[in-house]
Amino acid sequence: MAVGTTARRGIDGLANVLRIIGMAIVLVLVVFIVLTLLDANPENGLTVLVRDLANTFDLGLSDLFQPAEPKLAVVLNYGTAAVIWFAITTVVVRLVRRAG
Repeated sequence: MAVGTTARRGIDGLANVLRIIGMAIVLVLVVFIVLTLLDANPENGLTVLVRDLANTFDLGLSDLFQPAEPKLAVVLNYGTAAVIWFAITTVVVRLVRRAG
C-alpha cells in the first residue's frame, strides 16, 4: 500500500469523523426545537439532556431573536445555530479533504 493512499484514507477518515460530529450537533439542536414545539415535559431526563446540549452548542444565539412567542424564539435562535453549524461542518470537511 502506498504512503499516499494511506494518507488519503486517514484524511478521509478525519473528514468523516468531523462530519459526524458536526451533524450530531445539528441533530441535537433540531431535536431541541422539535421537543419544544411538541411541549415535551421540561423535567424529563431526555429533555433536560437535549436542552443542556443545545445550550452548549447554541453559539451564543439563544437570545438573538426575541419574538413575543417563546416557541418561535426557540425555532429562530436554535434554528439559526443549526444552520451555522451545518455550514461550518460543510466548510471544514471540504477544507480537510482538499488539504489531503
